[in-house]
Amino acid sequence: MREAAALATRHVGGDLAARDHGLVWHPYAPLNGPVPYAVSSASGVRLSLECPDDSSAEVVDAMASWWCAVHGYRHPVLDAAAHRQIDDFSHVMFGGLTHEPAVELAERLVAMAPGPMAHVFFADSGSVSVEVALKLTLQYQAATGSPGRQRFLTIRGGYHGDTFAAMSVCDPVDGMHSAFPGVLASHVFAPRPPMATVDADGVWSTDETAFVQWAADFRALAEVHARELAAVVVEPVLQGAGGMRPYDPRCLQVMREVADEHGVLLVADEIATGFGRTGRLFACEWADVAPDVMCVGKALTGGYLSLAAVLMSSRVGAAITESSFGALLHGPTFMANPLACAVASASLDLLRDSWSQNVSRVDAGLRAGLSAALKLDSVVGVRTVGAVGVIQLGGPVDVPAVTAAAVRNGVWVRPFRDLVYTMPPYVCTDEDVAIICAGMVAAVREVHG
Repeated sequence: MREAAALATRHVGGDLAARDHGLVWHPYAPLNGPVPYAVSSASGVRLSLECPDDSSAEVVDAMASWWCAVHGYRHPVLDAAAHRQIDDFSHVMFGGLTHEPAVELAERLVAMAPGPMAHVFFADSGSVSVEVALKLTLQYQAATGSPGRQRFLTIRGGYHGDTFAAMSVCDPVDGMHSAFPGVLASHVFAPRPPMATVDADGVWSTDETAFVQWAADFRALAEVHARELAAVVVEPVLQGAGGMRPYDPRCLQVMREVADEHGVLLVADEIATGFGRTGRLFACEWADVAPDVMCVGKALTGGYLSLAAVLMSSRVGAAITESSFGALLHGPTFMANPLACAVASASLDLLRDSWSQNVSRVDAGLRAGLSAALKLDSVVGVRTVGAVGVIQLGGPVDVPAVTAAAVRNGVWVRPFRDLVYTMPPYVCTDEDVAIICAGMVAAVREVHG
């Protein structure tokens, strides 16, 4: 009775955001945090919002729904793919069964991946794919005679997901380690690579002295811990949630060399960077590096459904297959969900036909439009990499105020730390990109000066 009464109370006289507030947890937000904006519809690159002040707004989604809706919303090709698969079947277990959407998607992924990828393991989400990748490397080391190699080498400032193993290779200071003392495994963290820039012609620049020192430090740290390391785990070329920091592709080459020298695997977390976001189909291609294991997600289904994948080389797959394990010890209930796989293949069709020219166009628009932020006193830097644009402030962002100001200027953003940034849908027009840039700059000017 109490539950029925509470449900009735929430429905009577309350709008959606008010019903949500205090009932539903939102990412990294308290139950009594700011009232959320309610989405009433989404189409193309625009969201229709009901705002906390009871006003409404139509905004360009500068976030691509946390970087995944690269084709925008209600795309007819993706809608059609979903409808076709629903007409057949939306889900079957993957244990002992297979189906066309999964096999087709796996074939396409290994064909387009950098390097000699040969096998695919489907997972529910990006964070779970990292869990699987880490588990995979431990099984590989045990299978090849080194069961004592149970630690990972990574770099400061990384972000790989919120599940426990993934958290353990996130930044140990700015990540969530302090909230779970004694539970997260202890791994080996090298310094952050020096931040770099890339120009419109794809030429990278960084401080050469800083790069040489970083490379020496990374090699020395790997040498000290070599016998206990299973893998090097890294976001290639661009650290995402750790600060939208690009770094010189030569750093990734150093990691590949170190992995080879010490018999460890290189795991590339391409969940955020894969499928064109940085201006290459996969960020590893900036360094001409092939990882042993690669995680992909986010843009894989164009934001329609949660799906991720772990790709691996034939060497890795053979080692586990021929070992006493025989299998990779993981098996999600919704592994290789047919509906998600069918939409993912349709998304790859769209990417194949348009990603390069679209990302180049968005990149040019971000470079031109965000430069105006450099005139603001609160701004210490502006940077772009492919379809990623960042305004960095000299201090923490007032997130609710900047969000509200951006909405008033026709843009949806989700700032964090000292960054107001965009990773927009690739299908944004030049006008859309100009609106995003103008809205970001205006919001920063209004709130921070």
